[in-house]
Amino acid sequence: MAKKAAKKTLTGNMLIAQSGGPTMVINQSLIGAVLEAKKQKAKIKKIFGSLHGIKGILEEDFIDLGRETVQTLEAVANTPSSMLGSVRKKPTPADCHAIFEVLRKYNVRYFFYIGGNDSAETTHIINEEARKVDYELRCFHICKTIDNDLRENDHTPGFGSGAKFVAQAFMGDNLDNRALPGVKINVIMGRHAGFLTAASALARVYPDDGPHLIYLPERPFSMTGFVADVKKVYKKYGRCMIAVSEGIADKDGTAIAAKFTKEVDSHGNVQLSGSGALGDLLAREIKEKARISRVRADTFGYLQRSFAGVVSEVDAKEARGVGRKAVQCACSGDIDGSIAIKRKSGKKYAVTFERVPLKNVAKETRHMPDNFINKAGNDVTKAFISYAAPIVGKLPEIGRFKGYKVPKKKK
Repeated sequence: MAKKAAKKTLTGNMLIAQSGGPTMVINQSLIGAVLEAKKQKAKIKKIFGSLHGIKGILEEDFIDLGRETVQTLEAVANTPSSMLGSVRKKPTPADCHAIFEVLRKYNVRYFFYIGGNDSAETTHIINEEARKVDYELRCFHICKTIDNDLRENDHTPGFGSGAKFVAQAFMGDNLDNRALPGVKINVIMGRHAGFLTAASALARVYPDDGPHLIYLPERPFSMTGFVADVKKVYKKYGRCMIAVSEGIADKDGTAIAAKFTKEVDSHGNVQLSGSGALGDLLAREIKEKARISRVRADTFGYLQRSFAGVVSEVDAKEARGVGRKAVQCACSGDIDGSIAIKRKSGKKYAVTFERVPLKNVAKETRHMPDNFINKAGNDVTKAFISYAAPIVGKLPEIGRFKGYKVPKKKK
């Protein structure tokens, strides 16, 4: 439960950092927070940026963001990836004690951490430790993740642009596959949630366009069923485009890709994005079991996160908004929390930014709703398209000949 609003004005310095996987719009949140903080001169005196998240705090590796010009800040806002650098580190109790010593040293009273589930957990840990030592700190998590799996959020900054990249990549790959028919498998990020993989469906313009099959972590993956699905589509179209989440798992919940790696991060997550092994396995199965010779596989990997020039305008605007809202809440007396994006009801797309308790967002993830996935578990529904389309925005137009056949001349 969040603390009650403080009666007195809290004056001190601000520290902001970025954590977890970079996105194409994470700097919009950073700059949104910095520009808002510049307006709060009565409460926020100096604005520090920690390089590489809490690692930078422990090492006192800061830069003075308050000295940057608006021109520089806006240029950074429109640049992908984490401009402050990122980290994947879960703080220990000893780390938290050291962090508070640094915060006291620099008179930091406003702390903002931009990131996903694990970053929310880190923010929650720091906030709880601050309470234990009676250190007055306004601690806020600013939502971010291309996986779109944060609880309390309709969607998260980073997803719209990541989804746009996936959709456009499939648009191009579908045209390639149509020109030179075969089976093409694309492995997309998504450990427990299939939102990003599902976004590949936005690439469809014509009835026979791919992806023809979409496999998500929310449904058990059967290799036998997979091969049967591919054979059916290949027989119908003479080709097959497939979107697969890196986190697809068997009926026992074991990720297929986890069988090829033992590497884990500080939060205990098995690394799934650094290898093309899953795509190679699936391609081999199709070649051997479906007897199809031309089978290819690609792993999008980190390309989905910071691809320059592929940005959803809606995503960029909302990312800026959540950063701004976090500072406004912190300075209004709301001591801690996470800023979440809520979608308004109605036919016209609109959202609000709301403060929610840190514990509601920390660590645990949300999944694709059942009504977004078809009964066969190998595609998405129209409900998902309606949900994702306004977040992604306009996609390139794809043309096609009408196909007026020229009659063959008789000799």
